[in-house]
Amino acid sequence: MDVNLELNSGVARVTISRPDVLNALDSAAQQELEEIWQRIERDPDVRVVVLTGDGERAFCTGADIKAGSSSGLDYWAHPLPKGFGGLPLRETLNVPVIARVNGYALGGGLELMLGCDIAVACYEATFALPEPRVGRMPLDGGMTLLTRQIPYRHAMGMLLTGRHVKATEAFEMGLVNEVVPRANLDVAVERWVGEILSCAPLSLRAIKAFVRSTQGLSPSAAQGMRLPALVTALESEDALEGVLAFKEHRKPVWKGR
Repeated sequence: MDVNLELNSGVARVTISRPDVLNALDSAAQQELEEIWQRIERDPDVRVVVLTGDGERAFCTGADIKAGSSSGLDYWAHPLPKGFGGLPLRETLNVPVIARVNGYALGGGLELMLGCDIAVACYEATFALPEPRVGRMPLDGGMTLLTRQIPYRHAMGMLLTGRHVKATEAFEMGLVNEVVPRANLDVAVERWVGEILSCAPLSLRAIKAFVRSTQGLSPSAAQGMRLPALVTALESEDALEGVLAFKEHRKPVWKGR
């Protein structure tokens, strides 16, 4: 297996395990990731996902070019409908996803990170969409998402040069949430995991679904959306439990229903 999935206490840990090629993905690894996302979507007990790469050198460096090549037009004619690794353009994964960025996040690897909701990086992490430097383009989510997630000039500065951005600059751009020493990376990620687990799971699913579904709408139109996920969360046992726990000055016990 080139991608490992570990499920424990509501946390799904997804690790790209191809360190010999800096966790670049070939077609088989892409398919493994797609199957993992589908499995997580079917599992109501999963409350948060942590995505990372094996080793200390790379989160993911995009497509494994040595595993096969095609012309740019041929590649574009058969796009990855849900983005690189099945995540950046995915519209059905409503649980929060944290990127644990332990090294290079290049090309498709950065696109994978853009598909996550929260990103925590070590100081050694490096980010880039280098496709124009080899006559290609970031077709699997990079051009679509980068300008929507960070300020326009920062995004275009990366897209039009393919330059590498270090973690501290990525933080200043708003590309990542937190940058820490490598020795503290897991501690920081687990702190984010713990904060997510402290929230009502149905509320988080509804929030993510709402944000994704209303990005192209005006604020007033978005406010009027009555998504099924919101109704489910508001009618849930957890909605009553949260208020009761607040009144009783205790931590809520979430049931996810």
